[in-house]
Amino acid sequence: METPDGPWAWGVLTAVMLIHGLTLGFPSSIGVFYTDLQTSFQASNTEVSWFPSIVMAVLHAGGPLCSIMVEKFGCRVTVMMGGLLCGMGMVASSFSKSIIHLYLSAGLLAGLGLCFCFQSAVTVLGYYFIRRRTLANALASTGASIGMALWPLASQHLLEYVGWRGSFMIFGGVLLNCCVCGAIMRPVRAPKPAPEKELLAPNVKNGISSGGEEMEKGKGIQRYMAFDLLLHHRRYQIYTIGVTWMVLGFILPLFYLVPYATSSGIEEGTAALLLSLIGFINIFARPISGLVSQQRIFSGKLIYLFSVAVILNGLSNLVCAAWVTFPALLIYCALYSISMSVIASLVFQVLMDTVGMKRFPGAFGLFTILESITILMGPPLAGLLVDITGQYNLVFYASAVAVTSSGIFMGLASLALDRKEAKARKSNQETAENGDREEQLDIKYSPS
Repeated sequence: METPDGPWAWGVLTAVMLIHGLTLGFPSSIGVFYTDLQTSFQASNTEVSWFPSIVMAVLHAGGPLCSIMVEKFGCRVTVMMGGLLCGMGMVASSFSKSIIHLYLSAGLLAGLGLCFCFQSAVTVLGYYFIRRRTLANALASTGASIGMALWPLASQHLLEYVGWRGSFMIFGGVLLNCCVCGAIMRPVRAPKPAPEKELLAPNVKNGISSGGEEMEKGKGIQRYMAFDLLLHHRRYQIYTIGVTWMVLGFILPLFYLVPYATSSGIEEGTAALLLSLIGFINIFARPISGLVSQQRIFSGKLIYLFSVAVILNGLSNLVCAAWVTFPALLIYCALYSISMSVIASLVFQVLMDTVGMKRFPGAFGLFTILESITILMGPPLAGLLVDITGQYNLVFYASAVAVTSSGIFMGLASLALDRKEAKARKSNQETAENGDREEQLDIKYSPS
């Protein structure tokens, strides 16, 4: 058994970075194959759009199932199982005879494998790192940025030589490397009892976690999906509704930027370079945004920083929709990726601050389920819009409206709630002070 914060932990961190790059990088490259899939299956924009939406929806919606797997079998086995599902799903997809087969193989099967790999990798860092957990999570997130930078370039190169079917078969072999990464996630020796804030998840069998078993004990489904928070916790309601609405448009540029650019006369290789640029900027912007968010000035106010980033991300889509020149798209990619970096570095931290670490697993499970619904709806609705109008730029206008409005909602609703709570605290304080004065007067004038 390994000890937390030991030498082996840094090897596991390297494996987690690789998993982030593999699992989050692949969905970002799907736009490269958009036109070829459409031609191969004689499918409409709406039909092809279901493919990336299913991948992303399953990647998020599988969270509660992944949590159960981790509890029963441990992170090591779950990651390796996810790697096998990814490999089999992508290889099977290369033989697809219809778009439905693609949905089931690369969408459902490989998407579930991506979920098992990614979410188990996130969980295992909480057990391998105690003192340097924040640093470990920040470094791990750079793996996703590297993946987003390299996958589109590799996809475009493979597409030119072996087509989309050969590319997907090769991707199946590449994603099997998740099994190797999972194999080095050896059991961790349970550390000494830590304060409640150090517990990231419930107890995991097979020596993966220390005793978090008391958390959410006896609450059944609330352990994985905290419906009580959605019904009664006002801040959780605001944040969950806001982010769920945001992702309706937030991921659309990753899928439609390449076909939008190529339909406007930009070469395919150059268009794929735009996606890679978003990933390269993320490599540097995510750690910087993480450091900035830790400054004292943002203490207790991360929701406002998050909301501003969401608003700016939404507005950046107007640049892409209005001007279709390559320099304009470069400016768009810079604006989009910087704001995206802030959103990615804060999205789970704001949730932790909102509900506390004790309720985080259940809150996170329900949060990802609700996210997956709008993620599933977004690309097909955008594809339908393109089928009806024949204009890709309307997708970016729609994305701007959805993302910007969600940021405004979260910011204003949080501000109104803060003012209401401040007013209530002031009223309670005045009541307490008046009570103290009356008590002092009663004592002063009471007969001795």
